[in-house]
Amino acid sequence: MTRRLTSLDGLPDTVARPGYDPEAHGAGIVHIGLGAFHKAHQAVYTDDALAEGGGDWRIIGVSLRSTAPAEELSPQNGLYTVIEHSAEGTSARVIGAIAQALSLTNDRQAVLDALCDPATRIVSLTVTEKGYGIDRATGGVDPAHPAISADLVDPENPVGIAGLLVWALGRRRELGIEPFTVLCCDNLPENGTLLRALLVDFADRTAPGLVGHISAEVAFPSTMVDRITPARGAGTLALAREMTGHEDAAAIETEAFRQWVIEDDFPQGRPRWGAGGAIFAADVRPYEEMKLRMLNGAHSMLAYSGFLAGHRYVRDVMGDAELSALVGRHLDAAAATLAPLAGVDFADYAQALRDRFANPHLAHETYQIAMDGTEKLPQRIFAPACAALEAGQSLDAFAFAAAAWMRYAVGRTDAGEAYALRDPREAAIAETLEGAEGAGDILSRLMALPGLFPEALQASDAWRAAVEARLRVMLEQGIRAAISAETQG
Repeated sequence: MTRRLTSLDGLPDTVARPGYDPEAHGAGIVHIGLGAFHKAHQAVYTDDALAEGGGDWRIIGVSLRSTAPAEELSPQNGLYTVIEHSAEGTSARVIGAIAQALSLTNDRQAVLDALCDPATRIVSLTVTEKGYGIDRATGGVDPAHPAISADLVDPENPVGIAGLLVWALGRRRELGIEPFTVLCCDNLPENGTLLRALLVDFADRTAPGLVGHISAEVAFPSTMVDRITPARGAGTLALAREMTGHEDAAAIETEAFRQWVIEDDFPQGRPRWGAGGAIFAADVRPYEEMKLRMLNGAHSMLAYSGFLAGHRYVRDVMGDAELSALVGRHLDAAAATLAPLAGVDFADYAQALRDRFANPHLAHETYQIAMDGTEKLPQRIFAPACAALEAGQSLDAFAFAAAAWMRYAVGRTDAGEAYALRDPREAAIAETLEGAEGAGDILSRLMALPGLFPEALQASDAWRAAVEARLRVMLEQGIRAAISAETQG
């Protein structure tokens, strides 16, 4: 019988392991959002940092709702396997950076204690774009978001990000403990600035005395993160067993490539993340825009069109000559909206992205990428579309992506098979589209969703015409005809 992974003993020489004794280092980071991406990204960088620079920088991982991450990691003493796939092959390493795994559901007091512990100097987050409860129109809180609404009513018993962080910062101030640095690692533009505005607005509504403290004394460095990390399947656990000789309920798969650009603003110190290749920059925004518009934008476009065309995985999309061509077109169009970035050749970056998308060993589902579209499209598609519109550049690539999302929002394939949108506004979209007839009607209704499309696109006849023409082909002739029409245009 295969033993469960509980220690570093008995691992084959082919499996890399921490270059330090995990038990010799305390925790200095609380990470909220203990999912696959964190385990593939920030925890790996921290593992490298501990190996080179030491320090009490291990991670207390917290999941807000699901208890599964803690149930997987706790019996394994926080150890888990990262399986890395490149075009050249596959490798495995065991990560020791997670000191403790908690869930707010089962371990509420332990989570609150960790947030208030003087040893906690950084609170990092990967809760997805929808997890924060941000009103995109105001930059403040969205009172309709379930966690926001609950915490506005009962701020002393928080369940959401804004409520938890404001409560913890307030409690630390009462106790005379320096504030932790808040490190957002989600795909939001200027994510540090955005998160500060969210917390300031929440504090203004629940604890006005903290507004000045959060505004002036709490650091919110912005970051750009990049590593393609598919959802885990049964094959992941089987591969981990084969490669490590152990059962690992927390194993994940990811690509070999990783990138982290960080604004270096950590008053209480930080791990030596540069050991893992992290880049520290005075201004992260250009890197954010490059990644959001090129990688994430192309991902969204290929996810909607690829899913509707019957492709399960991104690698399958890249094997489709017509869709692969549209990915290339989208990358070029997105790059054209960016200001030059020192040391970066956008054409080289685009080619690297195409190679990563085509990785034959990475099973990244289009349906996974397609979720939460109303949270992702504003920065991935609509922002570069506005930039292209202002610069007099072609709208074709962005109009096709928007039309593909609108077609996806209908909720059924060309063959009539229904699927869930898995979007926080799914119910509102269904209500909006009830009884809709034809491309023009669907376009008008979806563009009228509050706070989704920017005013520049709302007011642009050219944009509306470009999207409607493509949506009409998708609805009347099918997604494959629309894809073919784009490549022939």
